[in-house]
Amino acid sequence: MTARHPKAPPIPAHPGLDVLADEVVWNGRFPLQRVRFTYERSDGARSAELTWELWRRGRGVAILPYDPVADAVALIEQFRLPALAGGFPGLMTECAAGLLETGEDPEEAARRELQEETGLRPDRVERIGRFMLMQGGCDETMFLYAASVTLPETAAAGTHGLVHEGEDIRVLILPAEEAFSLLDANRIENATAGLCLWWLRHHRARLRQDWT
Repeated sequence: MTARHPKAPPIPAHPGLDVLADEVVWNGRFPLQRVRFTYERSDGARSAELTWELWRRGRGVAILPYDPVADAVALIEQFRLPALAGGFPGLMTECAAGLLETGEDPEEAARRELQEETGLRPDRVERIGRFMLMQGGCDETMFLYAASVTLPETAAAGTHGLVHEGEDIRVLILPAEEAFSLLDANRIENATAGLCLWWLRHHRARLRQDWT
């Protein structure tokens, strides 16, 4: 019998939840779980019997590097096949991000991803928050951070990322106002970068005082 994927443990107990079946139907890197269940509705009645597929991606991080002196941020560009499949441009503008290793602290993972994908080392890191990306079908939980960095005037030539993972990442250094303009024009089309930039816009004045 094949061992159950460590990323797809049984659904935990919850008041009013009755799990009728719980099976892993795809045991790849990101397993797919099929769960048949009912739950107690807000009026006290039982729900209809439901069958949901649950994609188990686990925990990830994204980090937005901000230079409070230059008032600039570093974003990245890389090719994303799912974006292309969803009708978006294949080349996405995003924040440095990645998945946590087993037992890894989210902040340490954020620092690691920042260095791997941009070559930058943060002076300090502040947590933005914890968010689910697709609560209707995936358990992926993202820990978002902002980092104080000293940015060069222009991004270094070449690309970043791990070659063995097929990464080809280009760094974009933008004035904060230009990044906010992209956000307002809906040209930042992924949730993590959008959330990080909205947060920076709200906290920018404080960071320029506290981080300098």
